Amino acid sequence: MLTKEHILSLLEEVKDPEIPVLSLVDLGVITDVEITEDNHVTVNMTPTFAGCPAMDYMKKDVERTLEKHGINHHTVRMSFDKPWDSNKISDKGRQHLKEFELAPPPKYNMVLDLDILEYATCPNCNSTNTTLRTPFGPTLCRAMHYCNDCKQMFEQFKPL
Repeated sequence: MLTKEHILSLLEEVKDPEIPVLSLVDLGVITDVEITEDNHVTVNMTPTFAGCPAMDYMKKDVERTLEKHGINHHTVRMSFDKPWDSNKISDKGRQHLKEFELAPPPKYNMVLDLDILEYATCPNCNSTNTTLRTPFGPTLCRAMHYCNDCKQMFEQFKPL
């Protein structure tokens, strides 16, 4: 019999196409897994951004992974019913971001203020003496910062 925990462990294999060290489970893009009595699996997903160019790719990758593990009766739904925010990134996911030299977004209480957007902890030296250089990074979900201590530019996964 299939369980939600088993499906989520299988989906740990599915990595974010832009940040390949981060699973969609740890990113918080997988919002729910439902299993019917006849073992039909429904995976609910929400994109990080409405215009995320990787949405179709992520959905297909989830389908391929389920099929690879013999789960052929499935539905993968992309929906905005449960909107994504950066608080959904797991602690393990935050650690993987840092190891990838991407500053993880800070956790917040659903109110984004300028301090959260402007400052980031440097993933190279852990300094908080950093400056936002531009809110526009190589993808929609990243911003560029500069560390005044180690003198390195770095990307931050934007808090949303």
